[in-house]
Amino acid sequence: MELQDAIRRRRMIRDFDPDRPVPHEIVDTAVELALRAPSAGFSQGWDFVVLREQHDRELFWSVTTDPDSEDDAWLRRLRQAPVLILCCGDKNTYLRRYAEPDKPWQDMDESHWPVAYWDIDTGMAAMLMLLVAVDEGLGSLFFGVPAGRGSGVLEAFGIPGDRSLIGVVALGYPRTTAPTGSTLKRRRRPTGDVVHDGRFGSPWK
Repeated sequence: MELQDAIRRRRMIRDFDPDRPVPHEIVDTAVELALRAPSAGFSQGWDFVVLREQHDRELFWSVTTDPDSEDDAWLRRLRQAPVLILCCGDKNTYLRRYAEPDKPWQDMDESHWPVAYWDIDTGMAAMLMLLVAVDEGLGSLFFGVPAGRGSGVLEAFGIPGDRSLIGVVALGYPRTTAPTGSTLKRRRRPTGDVVHDGRFGSPWK
């Protein structure tokens, strides 16, 4: 598939077929190509924990949702995803990288960083996984872990406490690609409303 086609076809999928496992080679391709994402200073300060076994996925859902959340139809569908990939940023890898002789901040002071590139770069790697999913005929979703539940995920899966859980990529074969819920009422913002030509407020033409 051409890249532009994959980008245009990408959707956030929340309804997965539980009876169609994702082949190992597709998951391997997704995570391998994710490592091609850019990173500041080529720091590559990310880690990805792939949950393919049912007991691991059930553990994830048990520490991130409440028992009564089974009443949420969208969550019941999402829980059918056969693969979950935990995407973790590693701030200290960036601080150490930029303390090396070819970089300017030997004091490893986080305040030098205008934004958290360890989170941004991990997010870009996750985006590559979403595009690989389209290319391989899969559905995918990037979603966040509820506030206050991240530490439980780190502990459950032996992830070091200095990692930040950026989000989770769900992979699987979609049962439907149709928008659901409030998404049905939303439309993509026009280019002229979002892209500015030279100055903010001057629409791109």
